[in-house]
Amino acid sequence: MCDYLTMGDALDWPLVGEQVRQARLSLGLSQQDLAAMVGLDRTMLAKVEAGTRRLDGLELSRLSRALKVSMEYLVRPRPAVLSRRAAPLTEETDTEAARASERLEIALVEWLRNVQQLRELGVLHARPLLRYPQAVTSEADARQAAGWLRQRFGLGDEPIASMVDVCERAGQWVLATDLPGDGASLVDGDLAVAVVSTTGDPGRRRATAAHELGHLVIGDEYSADLGVSASRAEREATVDAFAAELLLPVQAIAVAQTDGPATRDRIIGYAARYRTSWLLALRQAEQAGVIDAATRRSWSQVRPTHAEFMEALGWAPQPDLASVRVPPAYAHAVMEAWRTHRITSGRAVELMHGQITEADLPEDDLEIAP
Repeated sequence: MCDYLTMGDALDWPLVGEQVRQARLSLGLSQQDLAAMVGLDRTMLAKVEAGTRRLDGLELSRLSRALKVSMEYLVRPRPAVLSRRAAPLTEETDTEAARASERLEIALVEWLRNVQQLRELGVLHARPLLRYPQAVTSEADARQAAGWLRQRFGLGDEPIASMVDVCERAGQWVLATDLPGDGASLVDGDLAVAVVSTTGDPGRRRATAAHELGHLVIGDEYSADLGVSASRAEREATVDAFAAELLLPVQAIAVAQTDGPATRDRIIGYAARYRTSWLLALRQAEQAGVIDAATRRSWSQVRPTHAEFMEALGWAPQPDLASVRVPPAYAHAVMEAWRTHRITSGRAVELMHGQITEADLPEDDLEIAP
């Protein structure tokens, strides 16, 4: 960690001020609210946000705690790719949805820097980013890309046990976070990271992870193939088609349905076994030709109960993107960095994002050399 007490002259104070403002707005705080939390006069905070007042290390520390971000986040610019994702959050665009989006992007930047730190320590090795070799300009192309990925990973048409593992194998490091919203992802050089919210139901979490993986594998919304002639809605629909086909292949439904139209119970079975949302399972069933559009619309009005889903599974628990917050290789890297005294116990817990506490670390290894 840089010593911000001694590098004040080198800091870009307008940047710091803007980062403070964005983080404040993302939490729904007024300048008066934040000033009171950190012991500053409101007019002083206004000058901080305007970039005309410098902060000492203690003030930066207080602000980072109040804003629930690291000091590093406040003093370093965001990756350039984020500037193309959405307009900055301002008082005029301050809505609940905009706040949720901003908090996810903050978490994404912090997560990227976690991964970068472990790589710089030599305990985490970046995997090659997996890219579909063909141009993707339609939903049909996206479905083929999903099939290509399944074949490459030897998944066949079977359910995916862990989306976190699949994303890691493709070179994308996924963090599961309790923040509201869906997810976000970026590629910074040869590193790909994503965050997925755990606030939705299990099917939605997996769909979000598959969607963010789609941005990596088939090219993000700004790629030349997908982004020039299509609207944002069309681009997102194309990535959604990739995600749906990755999670529940149409072929898996088509092959199983050889004795007439599918029943509602059978579609529930697909959704339960492949751990998808009800609506995704219905869309894939329609794509497979086992139900028509009218049936899909009708059945989508009444979602199956939790008991119906569990009955389809024989009441077996199906966890994914819930108890596991960070990828397996990342977790091993954190523990390796801690065991070799490259990070403290407290930092190890921070890097694990709630998956462990200090009490989970072996007692005989807690002493960290200075």
